[in-house]
Amino acid sequence: MGNICRSPTAEGVFRKLHRELVHQLELHIDSAGTHAYHIGDPPDVRSQAAAQARGVDISAHRGRQVEAEDFRTFDYVLAMDAANLKRLQALRPRDARTELCLLLDYAPGVSNKEVPDPYYGGAGGFEEVLDLVEAGGRELLAEILKRHA
Repeated sequence: MGNICRSPTAEGVFRKLHRELVHQLELHIDSAGTHAYHIGDPPDVRSQAAAQARGVDISAHRGRQVEAEDFRTFDYVLAMDAANLKRLQALRPRDARTELCLLLDYAPGVSNKEVPDPYYGGAGGFEEVLDLVEAGGRELLAEILKRHA
């Protein structure tokens, strides 16, 4: 929603997985929020700390809101939950070719397909986000490699 917790964490984890697993693929990785709550703000300090503990630095990220051009630029636009997916579907231009779905649609072993928002919870929520986005990110990279390599 605001691009300061889940999506910058997913972006950072995905960048790390890309470097470690399929660095030969040229990918443009970015994240954006569906709402204009935190434009220009760094990620939540708790997201930064949890990510840093796993070797993922998201401190340089600055919040931004999704733009119509994102749907033309990116092959994949991934939402963290159903509410944000619905918002993205409404924002998506008719001529967009991007694949739009939940990130956890790429994680077959995960039963709940929504990444919970950790903003109002404790440290465990940020750890859960990291676990989930890593699971989704690994399978998404495998899919990209299968389709585009």
